[in-house]
Amino acid sequence: MGNDAFVPSLAAVQRYAGQIRDNVARVIIGKVEVIDLLLVALLSDGHVLLEDVPGMGKTVLAKALARSLGATFQRVQGTPDLLPTDIIGVSYYDQKQNEFVFRNGPLFAQILLVDEINRTTPRTQSALLEAMAERQVTVERESKQLPRPFLVLATQNPVELEGTFPLPEAQLDRFLLRVQMGYPEEQEEQEILHRFKLNEPLETLQPVVSATEFVGLQRAVREVQWQPEVERYLLAIVRATRRHDAIQLGVSPRGTLALYRACEAYAAIQGRNFVQPDDIKYLSPFVLGHRILATNRNRMRGRRSQEIITEIVQTIEVPVETIAAPPATR
Repeated sequence: MGNDAFVPSLAAVQRYAGQIRDNVARVIIGKVEVIDLLLVALLSDGHVLLEDVPGMGKTVLAKALARSLGATFQRVQGTPDLLPTDIIGVSYYDQKQNEFVFRNGPLFAQILLVDEINRTTPRTQSALLEAMAERQVTVERESKQLPRPFLVLATQNPVELEGTFPLPEAQLDRFLLRVQMGYPEEQEEQEILHRFKLNEPLETLQPVVSATEFVGLQRAVREVQWQPEVERYLLAIVRATRRHDAIQLGVSPRGTLALYRACEAYAAIQGRNFVQPDDIKYLSPFVLGHRILATNRNRMRGRRSQEIITEIVQTIEVPVETIAAPPATR
C-alpha cells in the first residue's frame, strides 16, 4: 500500500475498489450494491443521500468506509437547534496568542455523516451548500479548503416527517446519488447475528488504501472513454425528462454531468475503460431520480420519481449494434 509503488490507472481503480468492497462487506452484510454506489460517488467526487428507516446500518457503513480508506470521519446528528457554526467551526479569542483562532468543525473531516439532515433548519442545510459544491468554506471572508477526498453522506427517514424540514431542490441537486439500503434477506440477517455475536468487526477493520492514493484513483477515472452513440443515449434520457408529461421540472445540465461522471466511475470499478449503455440504464434512477420534480397530480398518486426515470429509460432506444470497446489509450 506504499505510495512509491502506486501508479494510478484504471486497473488500479478496479483492484482497489474490490479490496474496499470486500473490506466493508466484512461489516455490512448483503449490501454490495450499496457499497459500490458509495464507491461511485467517492470516485466521482460526489455526495450521497441515504434514505431509509433507522437501524439499517447507515452509520456503521460510513465508519467502515472511512476506516477502509484510512480517512478522517465525523458524525453530526441533525436537530432543529443545530447551528451552521456547529458544523463549520467557530473563531475564538486565544489569550495566549493574543489573536482570534479558528477551530475546525466536523465539516473538515474527509467523510462526514450528517444523520437525519432533514431535521436541521434550512439555514444549517444551506451551510453545507458551499462545502459540497466548492470543497471549501468561507469564514470571515477567508476561504478554507476542505480535505480530499471529501464525501458528505447524509441520511433522512422518508417515513417520519413530523418536525422535519424537507430539503430544497438546490440542496438535493448537490447529491450525486440517492440510495435506499433496504432490509436484508433472511439468510443475510442470520449471518449478521452470528458475525456480531462475539465481537465487533468494525473495530478490527484496517485500511486497504490511503486517502492520498484514493485521490489518485479519482484522477484515473477520468481516463474512461465514451463513444458518441453512448453519449447521445445519455443525453436522450436526460432531455426526455424535460418534456415528460409526469414531470414538472426536468434534469438540469448539472444532473447531466453528474450522470456522465458516475458512469465513468462505475465502468472503472467494473474493470472497463469505456462506458456502455447498461451503465447509464443502471445509474439513471440513482442519479436523476431526486433531480426531477413530478407534477402535483403524479405526486398525489404516489408515483416515485425513480419509477418515472425507469419508465423513461425503457422508452429510449438503446444503441446496441455499433457499441464496442474503444481503442486503449495507454
